[in-house]
Amino acid sequence: MTYNLHFSKYQGTGNDFVMIDNRDLSFPKENTKLVAFLCDRRFGIGGDGLILIENDAETDFKMVYYNSDGNESTMCGNGGRCLVAFAKQLNMISDTCSFIAIDGLHYAKISDEIISLQMIDVNEVSVNENFTFLNTGSPHHIEMVTDVKNCDIYNKGKEIRYSDLYAPGGTNVNFVEKISDDYFKVRTYERGVEDETFSCGTGATAVAIAMFENKITNKNAIQIEVPGGMLVVSFDKNEVGIYENVILSGPAKKVFESDITVVL
Repeated sequence: MTYNLHFSKYQGTGNDFVMIDNRDLSFPKENTKLVAFLCDRRFGIGGDGLILIENDAETDFKMVYYNSDGNESTMCGNGGRCLVAFAKQLNMISDTCSFIAIDGLHYAKISDEIISLQMIDVNEVSVNENFTFLNTGSPHHIEMVTDVKNCDIYNKGKEIRYSDLYAPGGTNVNFVEKISDDYFKVRTYERGVEDETFSCGTGATAVAIAMFENKITNKNAIQIEVPGGMLVVSFDKNEVGIYENVILSGPAKKVFESDITVVL
């Protein structure tokens, strides 16, 4: 089978994605082999994931996200921010928008190259002795470390991701070092990518909320340094303990666009 595809490549703090305009619904969405090929860094285009933009009757567009293994996945924060930039490239939106994703409704705004994305509310944070777990559209295990730069992210992350604690679906794993009250360094092992990524938006969001919930910070606007750059997470905790108005902000940039012919 031969596939002729036009695509754009975007990255948000080094978290990179293949973007395809699927408003005509022509992309073979069940073809996991094709998605995995397009995300392959040696034989395909290369990306941490692939995102389709589609029409939606009630919002500006619909987001359909696949991990680099070819399987449709849960919410991707940086992917959502990149998709907003892609929607503007396609002249679907101006500087504000709403869209639907697998975890529900999102709002976003564009200010130069900074995309600010409203994430879902978080109503449950599980605080344990050595880690915290919460879902910010995707599940995240969070551990504090003293030297995140030299932490063995791949092996430690893989062990936790596949542990019985999170069977059968697994989890993303974040390792966090506190720099100051409003500044944390984070590295993330992502399920579906099955490796460390340069950045994880839902992970950065989870870390910020976890630091506040654990009283490691009293700030509700937090800088998160990831290997690919800097993100900012802000939120409010209401009187019943729900985290709302959760905003993930950071750069999202077009890398290039082109055409590819794939024979599978």
